[in-house]
Amino acid sequence: MPWVFDSRRTFAGVVLAGMGLIAHASAGNAPILIAIESANSALAVAQYRLTSYLQAQGCRANIHFDAEVPGLALAFLPGAAVGDSDPILEAVNRDGQRPVPVWVTRSTAGVRDIRELQGRDLATVAGTDPLGGNLALAALRERGITPRPEQLYEAGDYSSALGLLLHNNTHAAVSELGFVQPLLTGNSLVVSWQGSPVQAGGWYRQNGWSEHAGVCEQALARSQRAADPQMFAAFPEWVSGFALPGSQDTGQ
Repeated sequence: MPWVFDSRRTFAGVVLAGMGLIAHASAGNAPILIAIESANSALAVAQYRLTSYLQAQGCRANIHFDAEVPGLALAFLPGAAVGDSDPILEAVNRDGQRPVPVWVTRSTAGVRDIRELQGRDLATVAGTDPLGGNLALAALRERGITPRPEQLYEAGDYSSALGLLLHNNTHAAVSELGFVQPLLTGNSLVVSWQGSPVQAGGWYRQNGWSEHAGVCEQALARSQRAADPQMFAAFPEWVSGFALPGSQDTGQ
């Protein structure tokens, strides 16, 4: 379909600074335990691809999709900062920047302000990723708009949310600016509201972390959706890679 994400676009990887290369993440130790909180239910291929990628990078890891597994060294969590901790790596969009929440509508709808979404059917994205609904819905509430439950259609991913919009099932859809930007013109879509760049998702060190996990962090920093879209199916669809906190120019 014309709105499907173009995974051929390259994304510049980043390398963790200030860390010496560790010979092997699991040398003399059990595999590193890594968890990903994901809204996707079909994750077998992503698990295999990510495990193989990490192993090729010198990181022997067991990948779980339950952030409550005991002994975790690293966890990908799709929300904002967890407690008082900071992520070791932030999720970034296809432009290598922090993500930007948006409302997208059809250009023919003539929506000049998101106040005009009052009473309309809207497409959101399932899961705890704040860009999938929370941030965009908060922007509506700030303008006095609270959609009724029957007006919200929850899609499985961002492409499906756009599909609901393109097939006239909804009047608007949530999205992320870097993800949706290349899809606008060819599908007669426009951004009707754009929020500020946010920290939304990243890799956090857990109680089971040790220096052996350092090479895994370096490998994750080099990973790119453009290089292996199947591996990235475990993450929100707008995530194109990971970067050190503060390394992005957020003046979008």
